[in-house]
Amino acid sequence: MSIAFVYSGQGAQYTGMGQELYEEFDEVRSIFQEASTILGYDMEKLCFKEGSELNLTEYTQPAILTVSYAIDQLLASKGIQPAIVAGLSLGEYTALVKANAFSFREALELVSKRGKYMSEAVPAGQGKMVAVMNAERSLIEETCREASKTAYVAPANYNMPTQIVIGGEIEGVDKAVELLTEKGIRRMIPLEVSGPFHTKLLHSAAVKLREDLNNIVFQKTSIPVIGNTEAEVMEVQEIPSLLERQVESAVKWEDCVNKMISLGVDTFVEIGPGKTLSKFIKKINKEVTILNVEDKKSLEKTLAYFNQEQSAGNEE
Repeated sequence: MSIAFVYSGQGAQYTGMGQELYEEFDEVRSIFQEASTILGYDMEKLCFKEGSELNLTEYTQPAILTVSYAIDQLLASKGIQPAIVAGLSLGEYTALVKANAFSFREALELVSKRGKYMSEAVPAGQGKMVAVMNAERSLIEETCREASKTAYVAPANYNMPTQIVIGGEIEGVDKAVELLTEKGIRRMIPLEVSGPFHTKLLHSAAVKLREDLNNIVFQKTSIPVIGNTEAEVMEVQEIPSLLERQVESAVKWEDCVNKMISLGVDTFVEIGPGKTLSKFIKKINKEVTILNVEDKKSLEKTLAYFNQEQSAGNEE
């Protein structure tokens, strides 16, 4: 069995995420307390109490990173470790912390700034994202190029074979939707997001982030990390430029999953709030085992699975 941990991205957040595990496990509490000390605000309150701040990008990103890393450390205390890691967009930072490329403190401070830069890059009402269902990559890419004659639009997330998200200026996205409808694509879902993430409209955010990335000394990863931008193993010297590019480049999640499978992964554990990545992976490959950990019930199910596998291995 070869295990990959995959880490949740922005949009997976919800009030109460991580609370059950926080109340039961010291490992989780200590990560939350560390995050509160580093950032200077109450991470427990942000994640567990109803309020609008959790959905503000500059708070969402550190919150999801904290929950994901706390769960990761809890699994490590139970002896469950991955052979390879990846994360969707924001989740890539958790993957890099797991692989010891940089510290939890450095990642928290970085994503807090990243969230702020992304919020500032495109004023509200100027960008849009739409999930296009059941359409070929080539058709979507060609249509975006055609629609960009009206206004900028491009693929932003290659999530799974049946879903690619496009993003850009409102007029460009609307034109792409119109053209795709004419070409027989019937299902397209506008997304409730604060900006057209992973498009060149976020260029100013990428430039600002570059300065912060240049202040970090990245270490050689202790396990392979598959990066969003190239769907290849991230080399230490490339990490700053890849994280910069990731802000304004398409996330090739389907390709990342296929790359991990080609490297021998047969078991994926989604770590952090929600089951979005599990759903994507299920559509990408039906043969692999998919687990997730976000609360007590999913933790118990995952631990039971690995205990059973270990017992079976011992009997052979």
